Amino acid sequence: MLQEHIRNIAIIAHVDHGKTTLVDQLLKATDAFRANQQVEERVLDSNDQERERGITILAKNISIDYKGVKINVIDTPGHADFGGEVERVLKMADGAVLLVDAAEGPMPQTRFVLTHAIQAGLQIMICINKIDRDGANPEKALNDCLDLMMDLGADDEHLEFSMEHVVYASAVNGYARLDPNDGNDNMYPLLDMIVNDLPAPDADLEGPLAMQVVTVDHSDYVGRIGIGRIYSGTIHDGDRILVVKNDGSRAMSQVKQLFTFDYLGRKECQEVGAGDIAAVVGVDSTDIGDVYTDPENPVELEPIEIDPPTLAIVFEPSTSPLVGRDGDIVGGRQLKERLEQERENNVTMRIEELPDKTGVEVAGRGILHLSVLMEEMRREGFEFQVGRPRVLVKKDENGNKVEPIEQAVVECPGEYAGKVIELFGNVGGTMSQMDTGATQTHLEFKIPTRGIMGLKNRILNVTHGEAVFYHTFLEYGPYAGEIGGRQNGAMISMSTEKAVAYALGTLQERGTLFVGPGTECYEGMLVGERSKPGDMVVNVARTKSLGNQRSSTADIAVQLTPPRTFTLEEAMEYIMDDELVEVTPKNIRMRKRILNETERRKWRVRHGMVDK
Repeated sequence: MLQEHIRNIAIIAHVDHGKTTLVDQLLKATDAFRANQQVEERVLDSNDQERERGITILAKNISIDYKGVKINVIDTPGHADFGGEVERVLKMADGAVLLVDAAEGPMPQTRFVLTHAIQAGLQIMICINKIDRDGANPEKALNDCLDLMMDLGADDEHLEFSMEHVVYASAVNGYARLDPNDGNDNMYPLLDMIVNDLPAPDADLEGPLAMQVVTVDHSDYVGRIGIGRIYSGTIHDGDRILVVKNDGSRAMSQVKQLFTFDYLGRKECQEVGAGDIAAVVGVDSTDIGDVYTDPENPVELEPIEIDPPTLAIVFEPSTSPLVGRDGDIVGGRQLKERLEQERENNVTMRIEELPDKTGVEVAGRGILHLSVLMEEMRREGFEFQVGRPRVLVKKDENGNKVEPIEQAVVECPGEYAGKVIELFGNVGGTMSQMDTGATQTHLEFKIPTRGIMGLKNRILNVTHGEAVFYHTFLEYGPYAGEIGGRQNGAMISMSTEKAVAYALGTLQERGTLFVGPGTECYEGMLVGERSKPGDMVVNVARTKSLGNQRSSTADIAVQLTPPRTFTLEEAMEYIMDDELVEVTPKNIRMRKRILNETERRKWRVRHGMVDK
């Protein structure tokens, strides 16, 4: 039976095409805020990192009320590293709004989120956003969307629905239009189309209870909170329910509190009926995929499978000579406890202690996925060190090694296309498509995840900063063999002292510096990159020898180029196997695993490695 008073919709898009801004405008259009209420932009991106990075990391649920219909809106992440969120939350929706930038058209991660929406059988309406932007071409963007849907296997019925349900919008200016030039200045055309044309949930209110958990929230007061859609029946506060796990195991539990979504918050209620989305408190150690059902008439639902992690990294307690200067949590035990807590709250990561107890291995969907956790921890006051990310290689049914393969897209001026193709060729990439436009060339590659590490900076260097680079996980493919790492050697500090301008002035002629005058350096720390292969130990504290006579001309001041700085992701992609990234609340430093030069040489001799 259709629940006409409810709509469950997901908003899907590539990173930075305006999903969260659009949700802001839907909230304003339905009077979610008081007339005098101060409202921040991108109100759903409540996490500090979401605001700073300008991306959605966690899927969010809100509900709005329009013409007597409750619209449950799911704001999904657009970045493939958070794909685990997208796959699951789409199970709660009956329809989706595909948001596409009118100037850029569909991008690699549009393909990623759209693939999941089509596989889930959702009816998809298209919203061409940013029609006021310079270079906007709404008609081309729409045709590209329909072509992409055909490529991804959408059937005729879904294609026809999408062709007939198109809205043109400028989310930042707060309007949606059925025609780009019709002059409407509000969001009601989009809301009307959602209510009138997207399907209502088909659910049996009288049947046995069946609810599946797709998101797990966590509260320090009540523990885990299972969030999911009710497919049949009604759940009441205080009900005794049967919990069926993904592995088939069963246990009885009791609903202690029940919430439904109400605008930006949750509202406690006594019952929630089929077709709606509920948050349930009381099921200990609830997990994604759990089915809450009637003990007398249990209902079976398809288990939820989460895509496996593709990258792993080892967290270790910091052994830096400067440990404890910036952070106040430096012990191995606290690090392990924090990561075990993360394992409870974050089911998309695999977190296991190493057999020798020297560290904890964390596996995730990509560099960004892992760096979000590290950034969170350093803000909490942790100091730790991590090694180079390791790609998780598997074996197929024939026993052959397979590794994660990514689809990479580069858009750059035509004059640089040859250099970009050469870069990809050096790291195992193969070109799958090339489109030459009037000013820009569009290149697509298939490349092992190992080859992606550190590639972005090299692409920006050879294109003089004019390239746009995106990549997304595609599949597991044949192992590509050895892939070359960093070409240039590192400059390594020989002592624990502050860097001096005079010494840096002579060193910058030999390569690129990572530190400026007055920076605290220590023995074994990476202070720069050579312009040649092979590491070089340098003295960053060398001062000018002064005689007892005055110079006939005044000393010329040392002209220093600003040092190159690294984000967490860039530092992890830059280091080699014998190097570490030291993470503190105030600094990100790169260092050799063995700090002493003599010890490093002995280690290299023992392992049959000879300096170039």
